[in-house]
Amino acid sequence: MSLTSSFSTPLLLLLCAVLLTVTDAEECEVCVGFLGRLYNSLVIRHTELSPELVEEGLIRACAETTGKENRLCYYLGASSDSAAKVTGEVIRPLSAHVPVHKICQRLQRRDGQICELRYERLVLDWSTDALSKMRALELKRVLASWGEECRACLEKSEFIALIQEVAPKHSASEHRAHTEEF
Repeated sequence: MSLTSSFSTPLLLLLCAVLLTVTDAEECEVCVGFLGRLYNSLVIRHTELSPELVEEGLIRACAETTGKENRLCYYLGASSDSAAKVTGEVIRPLSAHVPVHKICQRLQRRDGQICELRYERLVLDWSTDALSKMRALELKRVLASWGEECRACLEKSEFIALIQEVAPKHSASEHRAHTEEF
């Protein structure tokens, strides 16, 4: 009995995509991560991937993105404010089950900015000392990345207090967000 006969084709493709996503995470990390999760979610839900289905999934996923993934969608032309549209460079290969890292390599040849995108690293030390070394703008960005805002904050210490208050809730949810599917 061969390995391929013991697994269904979509399951085998899903396993390969996950392995490729993990091994090439450093190169084009936002592109590989975002398209890998998109591909995995499409393969789980559908047995056949048509270009129309992939395009619909890409547009829907891009509508919900923020941060670096939103910037990737802009570069691909999958967001409403994009100037250029190169979604075909993603849709056709993804529907043909081309590995995600290969798609990102091709996109990099077209636009080098795509592989320059990196996820922002989380600050794991939420102590007052660590946060006080950050600029107020950086503290605002941390809050904004969590969808939090402190309208009444005027002093740096007020931003620090709010971050420390909401950090436990968001640190756990951010870890899940990068591993969830669409």
